[in-house]
Amino acid sequence: MAHVSDALRHRQGSAFAELGLTPAAARALRELDPDHPLPARDLAGQLGCDRSNVTVLVDKLEQAGLVERRTDPADRRQKTLVVTEKGRVERDRVTEVMSDSRPLSGLTDRELSTLRDLVWKVSDGGFPEPCGPE
Repeated sequence: MAHVSDALRHRQGSAFAELGLTPAAARALRELDPDHPLPARDLAGQLGCDRSNVTVLVDKLEQAGLVERRTDPADRRQKTLVVTEKGRVERDRVTEVMSDSRPLSGLTDRELSTLRDLVWKVSDGGFPEPCGPE
C-alpha cells in the first residue's frame, strides 16, 4: 500500500509542479469553494493544519493570482479567501489531477471491485478507530 501511495503522490506532485503548485497549495486551492468565500481559519480546519501554515499557502496562492484576500462584508474585521477567475481554471485542473484514474486503467472491472472491497476492509469500512482518548 505504501508503494501505491508513493506512486500516486509522485504522479500528482509532478502534475501539480507543472501547474506551478506544491501538493499542499493544490490541496488548499481544491478545498476552496469558488462561489463561497472562506476565512483562512476555516480553511485551516478543513485541511487539518495550523493557521500559520495556511497563511503561507494562501500567500503563495495569492502571489500566483489564484486567490485574493478580501474584507468579509458581514464582519469587516475578518478577511475571506476568494478564488479568482484564474484560480477557478487552476482549481479545475487540480481536480482533474486528483481524480486521474490512469493508474487503475489496467485493471478489469472485477479487479477494480476486488480492490475497492479490500481497501474498504483494511480501512475499517471508512471508520478507523479513534486515536487518543474520547
